[in-house]
Amino acid sequence: MSTPKTTMAGPVNLTLPEGDPNPVAGCRQCLGVAVTRANARSVGDYSKATDTNVVLRTHLREDHGAE
Repeated sequence: MSTPKTTMAGPVNLTLPEGDPNPVAGCRQCLGVAVTRANARSVGDYSKATDTNVVLRTHLREDHGAE
């Protein structure tokens, strides 16, 4: 019997994560999400900070036409 292969064939190439989306100046909703993100980070809640990035990206795409 042959021994099953337990390693991958080659290296895994990962990219750096995207940076934080920037709020649009003058938009109250953008500002609110950015403040929530800053507050989450200040108490070490990085899961919530990541969630707010998703919310902000969705808002930017839907309300500001960002891609």
